[in-house]
Parts: sequence; structure tokens; C-alpha cells
Amino acid sequence: MTADREAIGRVFRVESGRSVAALIAMFGDIDLAEDAVQDAFAIAVRRWPAEGMPPNPGGWITVTARNRAIDKVRRDARGNELLRDTTMEPTGADTVPDDRLRLIFTCCHPALAPQSQVELTLRLLCGLSTADVARAFLTNEPAMAKRLVRTKHKIKAANIPYRIPDDTELPDRLRAVQAAIYLTYSTGYCEPHRSPDLSGEAIDLGRMLRLLMPDEPEVAGLLALMLLTQARRRSRTDSTGELVLLRDQDRRLWDRALIREGHSLVRWCLRRNEPGHYQLEAAIAAVHAEAPAFEDTDWQQILALYDQLMTVAPTPVVALNRAVAVGEVHGAARGLHEIDQINLPSYYPFHAARAEFLHRQGHFEDAVRAFRTAAWLAPDGAERRYLQRRLHSC
Repeated sequence: MTADREAIGRVFRVESGRSVAALIAMFGDIDLAEDAVQDAFAIAVRRWPAEGMPPNPGGWITVTARNRAIDKVRRDARGNELLRDTTMEPTGADTVPDDRLRLIFTCCHPALAPQSQVELTLRLLCGLSTADVARAFLTNEPAMAKRLVRTKHKIKAANIPYRIPDDTELPDRLRAVQAAIYLTYSTGYCEPHRSPDLSGEAIDLGRMLRLLMPDEPEVAGLLALMLLTQARRRSRTDSTGELVLLRDQDRRLWDRALIREGHSLVRWCLRRNEPGHYQLEAAIAAVHAEAPAFEDTDWQQILALYDQLMTVAPTPVVALNRAVAVGEVHGAARGLHEIDQINLPSYYPFHAARAEFLHRQGHFEDAVRAFRTAAWLAPDGAERRYLQRRLHSC
């Protein structure tokens, strides 16, 4: 099989997380694992174009990286001691998923700040370069490199274990893992200028977590939510990059294969009857995906799901989304009344939703003020431009 730099790059994105996880399992050293995998890919860049890509590229990278790591350890003063504690046989395919799961839980340990959890997850498991992670968080590469170093040092200093948590720890730790994955997805979906691949990377992590924890309904719910949201991505902006709201999207552009997969996961969750935050949000996304047109949306069902979600995750943002559903079912006045019970003064969708309901009722001056506030609070980009257009149209 021929191997140009583009093909090797694809292998890196797919296999680097597996190889890094396998080497951390062997040596217990994140920096050593990262450096060894980078060395292995540097060797691949030199050899594969002439020799061809091996039948199992990921296995080749892992074995080569392991050998490079052994060489480095032998040169270290602690080399002999560390090598005695190291499993020298290549990691088998059946153990790699466990290694990756351990690494996810290590990256998302509660001792680390939420942003640090996401940054390290992107770097180690998604194979993003430090420059890519820096772009994702709107900072420069040297600053991100320092942050990643500090995070890895904190893992070492705090003696954070490289293992799957005990059953008693798992619920809290799993929530952190899911939050990191979903934040990664949302960043890539809502702000693709940061990194166009982030949402795809998050879905890959969601698939991995689903593969490794197949009996967890919330893991299935998270993956379903991302898939059903991703299915609408092509229709979210027009050819000029301007925002298109759900009611105006061309549903012929929606990815039906992702919708079918998402629906299948939602049905699996419903059979388990253990509703959770991600499962209910996925169910709401599934109802939207079922409607052939916006006017056909089953808002009664969506409102019922939001009522249930409020009992599971009673946050102001969920309350706002429920209020929008109330307005669609019972009219703008009722929706506005629900919104005005919520305290989200710095959240631009709050003001945008108020503006829309005010406009529907003919309260144009109040709608203008609300649209102006929403546009001022919105991040620079398609959302702000849309709100400015709505402001001028009023």
C-alpha cells in the first residue's frame, strides 16, 4: 500500500491516541509516550513512502514507539528499574480499548480544571497538535504548550492514577468524561473557525466510549445527541457562511444515515428506561429530525421531554429551551411569561428568544431592545450577524 504524507497523516489521527494510551499503560509516563509515538511517526514518514504502508499501520506505530521508548528509558538513570516494571510484550488489540478508557478517565480526573481536561483529551486521545489545541481555545501555541505541561505535571504531582475508576467513583468521573467530550463537540459545531475537525473528533471519542461502556445509557445518549446534531450541520449555514435557523433549514441536506443511527441509539435508551440528561436531549433532537418540515414538528412531545429534562437537569438553560417549546405549543405570550421567570442576563440566546416572542406579539420597540442586547452579547461571527439582521428588520 502506497503511503504519502496525507495518508500517513490520516493514520496519525486515527492511531496516535491508541498508541499513546498503550505506551502510557506500559511505562506510566505521558511525556515518554508522546515523544515515542512522535518518533515512530517521524520514522514512518521516512520509510513508508519508499517501503509502503505496513498491513497493520497502528500496530507498527505502537511497536516502533515502544522500542523507541525502551531505548530512551535505558539511557535514563532510572531505566533499569522502570524496565523491570514494564510489560515488554506488545499490547494486544483486545487491551487497547482499556488503555484508551484509562487515558480518558485520567485526562478527565476531577482534580484537573474542566478546560484542562478538554485540552489534554484533544492532545492525547484525538491526536491534535499543540497548535490545533491552541486554535481551539483561541490562544497561541507557546501558551498552550505551557498549559499542557502544567496539566501533565499536575497529574504526576497529584499521583492521579492511570486506571478506570472503582464502581463507587465511576458515576462522578463518567460525568466529567462526558462533559469534556460534549464541550469538545459543541466547540467544533458552534465555532468551526476554531478547528473544523473538533466535532468529528468528539464523535470519535463518543463512539469509543460507547464501545468501551456499552451498557451505560447516558453514554449512548451522548453519542446519539452528537450524531443527531451533526446530521443538521450542512444546513446550519448558507453558501456565504450566514446562520440559518432550524425553521428555515433545507432538510434535504440533513444526513439521513446519522439520523438513523441516532434514532437507533435513542430507541435503545428508551428500552432501558433510565432517563438522563443526554438521553433526553437526544430524544428531543430525534423529534426534530423526524419532522419533514418545521411546521410538522411535534412540539407537544418536545415540551413533554423538556418537562422530564427539568426534573433531571433543572438548569436555567434547560428552562429557557423549555420556555421556547411552551411558546410553540401555547403561544408567544405564554412563552414570554415563562422566559421572564428565568435569570440569564448575560446569555445572548435568552435575549434572542425574548426578542422573537416580543416581535410575534407586535411589541416591536421592546423586541428591538432585546435583539440589540442579544447581538451585543453574542460572539463575533454568524450568530451576531444574524441577530444584527433581525435587529434591522424590526
